[in-house]
Amino acid sequence: MERLSGLDASFLYLETPSQLLHVCGLIIVDGSTVDGGYAYDKLKYELASRIKAMPGFRRKLQDSFLNLDHPVWVDADDFDIDHHFHRIAVPAPGGREELSELCSQIAGRPLDRTRPLWEMWVIEGLADGDVAVMSKMHHATVDGITGANMMSQLCSLSPEAPPMDPDLIAQRVGGADTLSLAATGIAAVARRPLRLAKLLPSTIAVVPRWISRAREGRAMPVPFSAPRTSFNGTITGHRSIAYTQVPLDDVKVVKNAFGVKVNDVVLAMVAGALRTYLEGNDELPDNPLIGMVPVSVHGKSDRAGTNQVTGMFTDLATNIEDPAERLRYISEHSDIAKEHKDAISATLMQDWAQFSGANMFGVAMRGYAKLRLAERHPVVHNLVVSNVPGPPIPLYFLGARIEAMYPLGPVFHGAGLNITVFSLAGRLNIGLIACRELSPDLWNLAEDMTGALEDLVAAGYSALDDAPAQSADTPT
Repeated sequence: MERLSGLDASFLYLETPSQLLHVCGLIIVDGSTVDGGYAYDKLKYELASRIKAMPGFRRKLQDSFLNLDHPVWVDADDFDIDHHFHRIAVPAPGGREELSELCSQIAGRPLDRTRPLWEMWVIEGLADGDVAVMSKMHHATVDGITGANMMSQLCSLSPEAPPMDPDLIAQRVGGADTLSLAATGIAAVARRPLRLAKLLPSTIAVVPRWISRAREGRAMPVPFSAPRTSFNGTITGHRSIAYTQVPLDDVKVVKNAFGVKVNDVVLAMVAGALRTYLEGNDELPDNPLIGMVPVSVHGKSDRAGTNQVTGMFTDLATNIEDPAERLRYISEHSDIAKEHKDAISATLMQDWAQFSGANMFGVAMRGYAKLRLAERHPVVHNLVVSNVPGPPIPLYFLGARIEAMYPLGPVFHGAGLNITVFSLAGRLNIGLIACRELSPDLWNLAEDMTGALEDLVAAGYSALDDAPAQSADTPT
């Protein structure tokens, strides 16, 4: 058996029928690129073959009322691909609205915790002849990086399947009986006071550094300082999904013109789209929106667990009308937020999460939702914004060329909108998911992404035109 880390387990404890904590992805593939043509059985056979070398797809949760610590992963000896790989057709006429509606329904269903925590739905009947695959993986078993890595094992640079790693095929986590689960759980809980004693001094040491940075104006936005918008309330289990693509070359034009990072351009694009969207709904707040940006600590943390992630709050400058000025502000303040976040140990969130408990978190979250407390206190942050870099070349998914890959993260009480960006083969794939009751017109926001990037590109070319020409006598 392999015990979940506290951070991994927290995603189980915080899940409710309305706050579903799985990560989704919508992949559009060209079925005509499959050798011999597309057939559902071909995809199913290919997936079943590759799962043999994917241990994360072959494990499930096990727990007991006698277990005082977090649940454990055990081998799913009863694994059956038919419980996870499904086939469905999109209603006519098979356009983007029908596809997103179907995917929204899939995203709004919880995963079965008695089985490995993932599903894939093959969606046929698209008007353009493509095939869609909607995936779901619980956040307890993946974060942004590990999720991308797991999906990459189903992808290749050509239609032919890559060779499978025999070590991964042989990898197992074993089983767990009730007695061993209880005994190891008691031992882990008995060590918690010592862990707490070690953790408190390092946590307390962070406070003066944070206060000092705040006084000097070098701090990221504080929680509970975000303005309220229509998507900052108590969420339901209903979801709405929209998506779009933009050229990565346009993003690089802006990046190079202003000397900023790709992530700065992505944040500025999202901010511009949100500004247009909120203005259109006559609800643009005077104060800037605050985004929560997940940050990977893979390679910086030695703690166990799948989720190796922390987060930072960033000012999206939605109160600034000029796109160029907004981008410069976001770039400057994103650097400040990152430096502020780096003042904390990369493992601090993981260490504190070890003290989480199912009863404490579960009861608290259910009460929080029932009392609609997200609408009674200041907004923690407005939305989650994430940017996951992908390969610059085309990929094949189970033998079919990928046309688009849209990531769709979870939404939370108080922050019912998630925008995640994934770069692939020269395009940014933008996935938007929200609570349907809070954001029913999500396609408008998706379309505003294109306009926001166009504004930034125009500002970039204008900045290049205004730049002083270099004299022939000027040394380089």
